[in-house]
Amino acid sequence: MSDLDEEYQLEYFHDEGFVRKECPSCGAHFWTRDEDRELCGEPPCADYEFIGEPGFDEEFSLEEMREAFLSFFEEHGHERIDPYPVAANRWRDDVLLTQASIYDFQPLVTSGQTPPPANPLTVSQPCIRMQDIDNVGKTGRHTMAFEMMAHHAFNAREDLEDPDQYAYEGEVYWKDETVEYCDTLLDELGADIEDVTYIEDPWVGGGNAGPAIEVIYRGLELATLVFMCMEQDPEGDYELKDGNTYSFMDTYIVDTGYGLERWTWMSQGTPTVYEAVYPEMIDFLKDNAGLEYTEDELALVNRAARLSGQLDIDDVDDVEAARDNIAEKLDVSTSRLRELVEPLEDIYAIADHSRTLAYMFGDGIVPSNVGTGYLARMVLRRTKRLCDNVGVDAPLDELVDMQADRLDYQNRDTIRDIVRTEVEKYRETLERGGRQVERLASEYAEKGEPIPLEEVLELYDSQGIQPDMVEEIADDHGADVEIPDDFYSLVAARHGGEEAFEEEEAVAEQEDRIAELPDTEKLFYEDPERTEFEAVVLDVVECEDGEGYDVVLDQTMFYPEGGGQPADVGTLSSDDVTVEVTDVQEIDGVVLHRTDGDPGKGEFVRGQIDGTRRKRLMQHHTATHIIGHAAREVLGDHVRQAGAQKGTDSSRFDIRHYERISREEVKRIERVANEIVTDNLAVKQEWPHRQEAEEEHGFDLYQGGIPPGEQLRLIHVAEDVQACAGTHVTRTGDIGTIKILSTERVQDGVERLVFAAGDAAIEATQRTEDALYDAADTLDVSPQEVPDTAERFFTEWKERGKQIEDLKEQLAEVRAQGGGSEGEEVDLGDATAVIQRVDADMDELRATANALVEEGKVAVLGSGRDGATFVVAVPDDVDLNAGAVVSELAAKVGGGGGGPPDFAQGGGPETDKLDDALEEAPDVLRQLREA
Repeated sequence: MSDLDEEYQLEYFHDEGFVRKECPSCGAHFWTRDEDRELCGEPPCADYEFIGEPGFDEEFSLEEMREAFLSFFEEHGHERIDPYPVAANRWRDDVLLTQASIYDFQPLVTSGQTPPPANPLTVSQPCIRMQDIDNVGKTGRHTMAFEMMAHHAFNAREDLEDPDQYAYEGEVYWKDETVEYCDTLLDELGADIEDVTYIEDPWVGGGNAGPAIEVIYRGLELATLVFMCMEQDPEGDYELKDGNTYSFMDTYIVDTGYGLERWTWMSQGTPTVYEAVYPEMIDFLKDNAGLEYTEDELALVNRAARLSGQLDIDDVDDVEAARDNIAEKLDVSTSRLRELVEPLEDIYAIADHSRTLAYMFGDGIVPSNVGTGYLARMVLRRTKRLCDNVGVDAPLDELVDMQADRLDYQNRDTIRDIVRTEVEKYRETLERGGRQVERLASEYAEKGEPIPLEEVLELYDSQGIQPDMVEEIADDHGADVEIPDDFYSLVAARHGGEEAFEEEEAVAEQEDRIAELPDTEKLFYEDPERTEFEAVVLDVVECEDGEGYDVVLDQTMFYPEGGGQPADVGTLSSDDVTVEVTDVQEIDGVVLHRTDGDPGKGEFVRGQIDGTRRKRLMQHHTATHIIGHAAREVLGDHVRQAGAQKGTDSSRFDIRHYERISREEVKRIERVANEIVTDNLAVKQEWPHRQEAEEEHGFDLYQGGIPPGEQLRLIHVAEDVQACAGTHVTRTGDIGTIKILSTERVQDGVERLVFAAGDAAIEATQRTEDALYDAADTLDVSPQEVPDTAERFFTEWKERGKQIEDLKEQLAEVRAQGGGSEGEEVDLGDATAVIQRVDADMDELRATANALVEEGKVAVLGSGRDGATFVVAVPDDVDLNAGAVVSELAAKVGGGGGGPPDFAQGGGPETDKLDDALEEAPDVLRQLREA
């Protein structure tokens, strides 16, 4: 395998007098102007040298530093663009969160399929990196939420035979100019560029890779300059640090990342980045938690801050051993150091996590058990736990709102509602989960084994139980558990990992088969109401399973399945044969018609669509757009599609929402939707350039998925605009009416709306009315009186049920006191057992048994009402196992049973042996007592 050493031999380095060195501490290669320098300058090889001594001439706030950066690159020929959302799955289907500015342009721009919004460009992109969560607060420099200031240039090789194959061509600039820009910016801000080091560190991510340079100044990494010029390739010559092989691409991209927070911190020289980024919030949290330090304690904390870079879990094997080392350097005990710094670490993490949550909820992420929703919930619960640990009693929604206000989000009321709802859910989860942890701790304490990490991860995943809570409960029950330093990173990796693209073999073979065929002309976009057409059969392939044929036409009116819309069905007819079209699929622009016969390659055929089915599907598809728009109007802008399936009788539409949808909200959604229908608005389509569409309408275009290509088909329905490939009615009035049939929670954070449109809506309404009239006939009242009558009957039924329970308890007490049929009393020495047959249901048996136990007696009861059933109850002070008694008796009637020592039940099918079993019960009791 080849290496990338030659890629770092930049003319700029040689012209400027840099020398290349190898760090004796970590082994990294780096470039420096200082011939005497030995260490690379990055922690843990070096400490922060700018704390108390800022590295720039002037102090900048976040806003000022952002503007200084963007203005610098604008002055050097870059166009400033607006940042993208933090939820990368709004425009990509391969990742969840935006972790770098290059995510804005993968995979379509980096592959050359579409042009960038500008070239070159500069942006300050909000990002969230879940893998940094365990470092936040500890290292002084890590923030899970951050802004990546960046400049990008998109280049294509100039020696290409077909330069038009990519959406950009030629070289804008490359490595030398990129490093020079960084050097110049540092110099203009007053940095001592003699003290700057450039560390070689190849980069991989999202299927791409390339040489990269980390920019280190006074112990702090300020930027990473990535030269993305490679792509993952099983046959590639370069094996990189992720274990995959790579080869060079025709396109190559300047991908830089400058940490806004770190540049701001460098300009201020505060003890940690958090005081520079969240000064007001840090003060508020410290005051709220009652954290106070003497001058000597504060001096010690600040000295520790200079060394905190050594706590990076990515660089050290044992964080606590690293803390011991810091304590030794400061000449203080580790326990004293922890006492001083750990509350501050919690405060720093709370501020950072609150900002992360503001980004997430501000950009429309809804908490749930999957995807971005799961990650948001994980951060929120960790933040709440940190607040409880350090004694911050300010409501969490208030803390998140402080950050949302600073970030200028307009949906702050919704953000606070989401946080309050989630905090309440978390409380309920802790009550349930705490008992589960106690059982688990007891189980492993009895085994004498530590609780496995996988169990702790599953507890967090399924119950939201924080690891320190598991530690506390485990300690109380005498069980051991070891929580790794990167626990939350492990949790995040379970839910947010990036996966390489692997093409299924069957799909690849199918694509090869049709690779030589031209794209099918799609007539259904020109006239969606047309149901007949003529075409030429280009190819016919018998299916491998022998169950039909795939027919390719030069043009078609048949809609292929996609976007939640089923395929059209119908027929293809030639002069000699008519075949049924049962399914239609599209692969790489070629439409495949699945038929039950062979119409003949080269034949001229007439196609006939099932027009009634097509009309109903168009009505439901357009209604789906309208329902989504109405839901956002009623519930809030955070509502986004989580899935949809169109049908002919009804359709379902899943939305991301943090609460159950109330009946009143359903009616409001329905009213808004039908107002759009009755307005009879035109349903318009257009085919703009992707960049133009995204710039005008944002990423809410992609409610139903992310389509490929430079051109997008947009569907306009009232104010709703979406990228959509489906068939639609031409005017909203063609839908007729929309009726929401039901709502349900399909998973936490996802609500399902089931609805019908057009004739299907009328049919569904009539079915509901039929059910109402049937109920009215049964109750012998008018339909309008059914609700009140049903409520009255239900109330009376409940009251009678209570009366029956009361009578059962009274009867049980009478039996316990010797009333009713006599039971046999057996002297057990220190207790008396009552053995009795009571042919009653289980509730009555339990009540009788409990009444006997209250009298201080052992109850052994049998019933022949439904098979042979036994109930055994034992007072607390009697040494007898009820479960063992039931097990013995149930075996005598061909069954089984058991339970805890104080109460058990069981039985079997052989009712005729019940009396014999009860006669043997005294012997069973005595044998078990003696055992």
